[in-house]
Amino acid sequence: MSHFSGVLAPLRGKGAELALMAFLIAVPAHANAQDTVSRHTAAQSGATLKALSTAGQAPDPALAPAASLRDRTVRGSAAYDVLESLTTEIGPRPAGSPAMARAKDWAVARLNAMGFSNVHAEPFDIWAWFKGTETAEVVDPFPQPLVITGLGGSVATSPPGVVGEIVLFKTWQALLAAKPGSLEGKIAVLTQRMGPLGSSTGYEVANRWRRKGASEAARRGAIGFLIRSLATNDLRDPHSGALNYDEDVRKIPAAALSGPDADQLERMSDRNVPIKVKFTLIPTYLPDAKSWNVVGEIPGASLPSQVVLVSAHLDSWGLGTGAIDDGAGVAIVMAAAQLAATQKPARTIRVVLWGAEETNQAGPEYFKAHAGELPDIALAAEADFGADKVLSFQAPKGTADLTPIKTLAATLAPLGVRFDPTPATFGGDDIAPLYQAGVPVISLRQDGTHYFDWHHSMNDTLDKVDPSALDQATAAWTAAIYAAADTDASFRAKP
Repeated sequence: MSHFSGVLAPLRGKGAELALMAFLIAVPAHANAQDTVSRHTAAQSGATLKALSTAGQAPDPALAPAASLRDRTVRGSAAYDVLESLTTEIGPRPAGSPAMARAKDWAVARLNAMGFSNVHAEPFDIWAWFKGTETAEVVDPFPQPLVITGLGGSVATSPPGVVGEIVLFKTWQALLAAKPGSLEGKIAVLTQRMGPLGSSTGYEVANRWRRKGASEAARRGAIGFLIRSLATNDLRDPHSGALNYDEDVRKIPAAALSGPDADQLERMSDRNVPIKVKFTLIPTYLPDAKSWNVVGEIPGASLPSQVVLVSAHLDSWGLGTGAIDDGAGVAIVMAAAQLAATQKPARTIRVVLWGAEETNQAGPEYFKAHAGELPDIALAAEADFGADKVLSFQAPKGTADLTPIKTLAATLAPLGVRFDPTPATFGGDDIAPLYQAGVPVISLRQDGTHYFDWHHSMNDTLDKVDPSALDQATAAWTAAIYAAADTDASFRAKP
């Protein structure tokens, strides 16, 4: 995730659909793993199932298809199996790397095995950046090691590294207030903590510090930039993420510093003695690499030319295995689309797995390649906020009173998902170009309490995923996909 930063027709006959469900859900290569996970999930989801059974809703035929999908999914979906396969067989997947090429092949094979059609990979040219040597230390007057990780896209230091006295800023505003030339020959260090999600210093604000900090430091003469890792835990495990260099200033090397090491530098600085630091970054930068957006579809039963586009990003940073960011999103949309298709919705469901989200290159490339198809995209969504439960959803502007949205709200309520009447204006980084061009988006808002403990770090691994929470999220997405696909209602804002 590089940002800060997803209804219903009459009941149809079920015989053929149940047979199709059995076929689609069967993924022989991982059947044993899925059986194990399903049993585990079923044991953990008793409270949710009880809530569903005691919700007290009158039996409404209009709710039956989506409610059936919801109940089936929350009992145990294929999502964990998909996620386990991706993170175990591929691991980290930096855009442009050999691992990303393997991930592309994995996705094509998996979508085909799950019953999708028109499965293909769409190549595009990118710049690629891979981590290499990353070291840091205090060299004077209190020699000791520091833990850093390079920011995505950073230029390299010289092989010996960059050495300089640090100028420590405890807030972003203090850095901005520094005068031009005041950091000449120095290493700027920003130690401000990122606040909780939604706070005045939450990720949506702190992300700017990481992206713009190196250029702001260089504008004032700095030779290097270190920023306290954008994380909500206190582990000595820095989180990576992209930066953006301004074209009008010199590019300087930049890295994220672990929280405990940022605190250590603050304590040293408080002693009012000059602190000299050395750090080395030797990444690999490829200006002419390649990546792919992987696509699979379930053709609509009666409105196949109209598309509900659901997506997640296949690439990840090269630290953990990308389980939270964004293997979980990949698993959610693949499993949810597969299940929604068992009810044969009217519109085509298209899954897009983005190939370079972390470096902000996949969405714009898809937009350029498919600009002529935008009128056919009825709704777009992106799952890119981890593996925890969905808590609320936002619909496109002006659609709150549409029957599909009302029905979706009623379907999701027993899962603990509330309808947020605030119009959806951001569905995800990769679909932002579609939204800006007029494609409506829906946003399923997941619990982000622990998301920034793990994302972009070595701790972004499968053990952080609760299978029952993942199934709840998949159930919400399944109902939402079916709701958007099995209707002829327009979600576009009226002129």
